[in-house]
Amino acid sequence: MSVLRNFAGQTAIYGLSTIVARLINFVLTPLFVDRFSPAVYGIFNNMYSWAAMLSAVLAFGMETTYFRYLQKHEGNRAQVYNNSFVIILFTSAVFIITVHLFSGGIATWLNNGYYDADYNRYVRYFAWILVADALAVIPFARLRAEGRPVRFALLKLVNILTFVGLNLLFIVAIPWLLEQGAVGSAGIATWYREGWVGYVFLSNLAASGLTLLLLLPEIAKLKLRLDRKLAKDMITYSFPVLVANISFIINEHVDKILIPKLLPGGVGARDLGIYGAVSKIAVFLSIGVQAFRLGAEPFFFSYAKNENARTIYALIMDYFVIAMVLVMVGITVNIEWLKYFIEGGSPAEQAAYWSGLPIVPVLLLNYVLLGIYMNLSIWYKLSDQTRFALYISGIGAVITLVLNVVFIPQYSYVASAWATLLAYGSMVLISYLWGQRHYPIPYRVGKNGGYILAGIVVCWLAFDVFDRHLIIGNLLFVVFAGATLLIERKTLLALLRKD
Repeated sequence: MSVLRNFAGQTAIYGLSTIVARLINFVLTPLFVDRFSPAVYGIFNNMYSWAAMLSAVLAFGMETTYFRYLQKHEGNRAQVYNNSFVIILFTSAVFIITVHLFSGGIATWLNNGYYDADYNRYVRYFAWILVADALAVIPFARLRAEGRPVRFALLKLVNILTFVGLNLLFIVAIPWLLEQGAVGSAGIATWYREGWVGYVFLSNLAASGLTLLLLLPEIAKLKLRLDRKLAKDMITYSFPVLVANISFIINEHVDKILIPKLLPGGVGARDLGIYGAVSKIAVFLSIGVQAFRLGAEPFFFSYAKNENARTIYALIMDYFVIAMVLVMVGITVNIEWLKYFIEGGSPAEQAAYWSGLPIVPVLLLNYVLLGIYMNLSIWYKLSDQTRFALYISGIGAVITLVLNVVFIPQYSYVASAWATLLAYGSMVLISYLWGQRHYPIPYRVGKNGGYILAGIVVCWLAFDVFDRHLIIGNLLFVVFAGATLLIERKTLLALLRKD
């Protein structure tokens, strides 16, 4: 049980840093929906969706590959580090040159065939954001591999504090100074643009650049030399992971790209803004999934040689599912006050943003399934069969694309939420079945499925039957959490005891 405590401890540090960072970022959501109309907020979501897609390409699957090859080449860890970084450096160089050569055409396409100088700026800003973030991937992975979650957490915190601070400066402080006629406001007025969403992107660029600078001690340990044989082997391993990551990003973000393309006029931008805003309420479950991935991936690889590894992986799945379902229920029963984080700047905007609340429980369940899939994916990573990642995520991407293209014109973002649910559900099922054939792990399917089903029932009762009543919903949550604690008390006590 000490192994699980160590795993939980590191994951808790990653989780705490991620939670704090995302909570600080979360406070910007009310500000954004207050200062930007749903249509303008739609531009925000569209750009970040494309950024998520491209970040997977630039990283080239090297993060997972780095952890795997540290395990396989323990005597050559420095070269694994060098190779991983050099490969990302190459993809980043090609990307930034290409974007700057064709930024005008890219901006015109993003803006549905109309050239806009602002879109051209957005494209260039994001190109540099993506490059800075890509170059930070392997140095951050090294911190995780070396068991240095505190430095990892501090750097992530600096990143988000910089991003939030600059947003507050551009969106709140400067308008206030101009309104008050403060000293220097005349000069500021010559360049400042009220309500310009580009300030959000500039803030992100500054935060990413600062983070990369703070990673210089890790980057300084690099030698820009490529071991060709090792690099070829690593690329062979990582290429299916790359394609799988792209397919995964399609599942996660293609709906936000398609909505403005498939809905007429300003409807698409407005609905995308609504969809993006209500998705922020599900951010807490997203945090849990991300924190788990940060702690789990290096642990799974480093622990793989132990005799009881598969039993431990199954036990981790049990408590991951329980934690995620509890968070899912907790958020669902509290939507009636969480909705005020996306209130909007006027009664009309409030009504527009709140019209998307019914899909929040679906989005939460999507994150539960995504986390389970991430947990299951260890089988093809440890057995060096990463081609299965391509197959599984490819199937999910096809489901997502087809359902979105067919149903968005009629059901808008509601279709997107349900399409993602079906895609993730299919990926979980396929990964489990194939995994049990190639790398069997004794998961407790009945138990985990029972918790998920019970959580869905509680959410349905709180949201639909009792019409989001705060007191009744939280009573249901307390009963559910209490029953869970009672069922799991013996194992939890064993985890708390010292060996």
